[in-house]
Amino acid sequence: MEDNLNCPIDYITINENRARMVAFFVVLLALTCFFTTTNWIIAAFLLVDFALRVFNLNNYSPLGLISGRLIKLFKVKNKPVDRAPKRFAAFIGLVFSGFITLMLIIGLITAARIILAVLIVFAILESFFGFCAGCHVYSYLKRFKMIK
Repeated sequence: MEDNLNCPIDYITINENRARMVAFFVVLLALTCFFTTTNWIIAAFLLVDFALRVFNLNNYSPLGLISGRLIKLFKVKNKPVDRAPKRFAAFIGLVFSGFITLMLIIGLITAARIILAVLIVFAILESFFGFCAGCHVYSYLKRFKMIK
């Protein structure tokens, strides 16, 4: 199945371990948001952080900064991986967190929790298993000619 993947590529490498740590923090924040859905601030924080990473402003991403410091502190080795799939996954996270924030603001708690659950599953897959759901989504979108 992996052979059928058609991930985006931009030939710029990032540290996969750092990206996985960012995903771990997304899991923690999304779980917190799931259980405190009367507070949309966490969702808005995720929205801003995803936006910073999507628009290549990683130096300003709080989750990226914290992850980078922890990688250095614990001397975790660099594992180079192409940036584009992670950036596409961040775009999906941006869209999801945008909808989550909107749903929470207008009071659609159940809808927000459903979207949060999907975000949590994707972030767990990335963080703990190195499974990039973004690559699979991207491959399906290309297969159905929804993107070039």
